[in-house]
Amino acid sequence: MSSVALDQAGETKSGREAAAPARASRRRAPGRTGLWPTVAKACGLFALAMIYIPLIFLAVMSFTPNPLSGVPYPLTVEHYAALAGDERWMGPMRTSLFMSALVALTCMVLATVVGRALTRMRSPGAPLLLTLIPLFVPGLTMGAALFIFLRTILGLTLGLWSIYLAQLIWALPFCLLLVLVVASRFDLNLLEAAEDLGASPWRRFFDVELPILKPGIFGAGIFGFLLSFNELPRSLFVRGIDTTMPIYNWAMAASQQSQVPIIFSLTTLLLAITLPVMGTFFWVLFVKLDKS
Repeated sequence: MSSVALDQAGETKSGREAAAPARASRRRAPGRTGLWPTVAKACGLFALAMIYIPLIFLAVMSFTPNPLSGVPYPLTVEHYAALAGDERWMGPMRTSLFMSALVALTCMVLATVVGRALTRMRSPGAPLLLTLIPLFVPGLTMGAALFIFLRTILGLTLGLWSIYLAQLIWALPFCLLLVLVVASRFDLNLLEAAEDLGASPWRRFFDVELPILKPGIFGAGIFGFLLSFNELPRSLFVRGIDTTMPIYNWAMAASQQSQVPIIFSLTTLLLAITLPVMGTFFWVLFVKLDKS
């Protein structure tokens, strides 16, 4: 019996040794699976190039005498000097900053309230769908619909409040999705434990829930600010006589070709300010807070 067992053990061992090189070759051979990571990297690099190369080219051309020529020389700062002496863009800039900050604050509050309510519902599908529908409505369609409803049907005077409403409708669904990502992973047992310990609803929210939801809430504020600051098609229909920065840039580029070089300079300054600020915000929220 012992010799038979030894023979069987030897055969099993030899079979494993014979199968080991085949398994190792399968792990090492790129074959059919090695191509897809290369394709994915190439597509990612192409997407990044299409995003950042035009921005870099825009910044370079803002220092040329004729930006529309496409010739990046000779270099000059005359357009920046003209921009500093032109005060017409400062009013739209203040309007956009104020409007964007207000939309961001509103989105943070509404996205938190609605997001917490949706995660506690048994069937959140229909309310969530109704909230996200503005994502799929074209900007020109939504702007025209708001104009007809507010001005033609209700007879209201359009202005900053209508711009605020249009930008809020556009930004809120994106902000809600950010909060939902965090809120859907929140353990409600933590709130029940805090309630058993005698904590009030406000105390449970500020001490237990808010620290966990903070990245989603601040992310909603950042996205709300950016979406509001860059919003154009909806604001065009409901602006009344008020002008935001995107509307000002669009009007200058469409009707006053002499102002195009200044627009290049102004856009470059906006990118030079907003990109580092947004990068710092994201680093603090998703890197610094994660480590702490």
